[in-house]
Amino acid sequence: MPTQNTSRRLTPTVINQDVDSLNGLKTIEGYSTRRTNATPDAMQTAYQEMLAQQQIETEKLALYRAASDAARLAEWEFHNSILAMKEVVKGQFGSDSNEAQSVGLKKKSDRKRPSRPKGMAIVS
Repeated sequence: MPTQNTSRRLTPTVINQDVDSLNGLKTIEGYSTRRTNATPDAMQTAYQEMLAQQQIETEKLALYRAASDAARLAEWEFHNSILAMKEVVKGQFGSDSNEAQSVGLKKKSDRKRPSRPKGMAIVS
């Protein structure tokens, strides 16, 4: 048997086939083995452990999504308050003031006036 790559997830199709196989084993009478990991009890225990770990994963994923949403909303709230502060500074001190420059705005006098492009040469 080739070496298994356990760093990748199994597809839902493979897991569903495994669950179907476990349920099919329950219909077989007289099944016995010396392999401890292939006994019905061991497989049922492994199945229950898989379900429990999947539930924990789902719960933590939901918590992660909620935390991510809360952080995103807090970032937007902070950004909007900064924009409001810049507007207040611009209104209170003017758009050409040192105070406006100190909060990250560009002074109005530092802006370069747009220049008119020179006419293109006419080729005949």
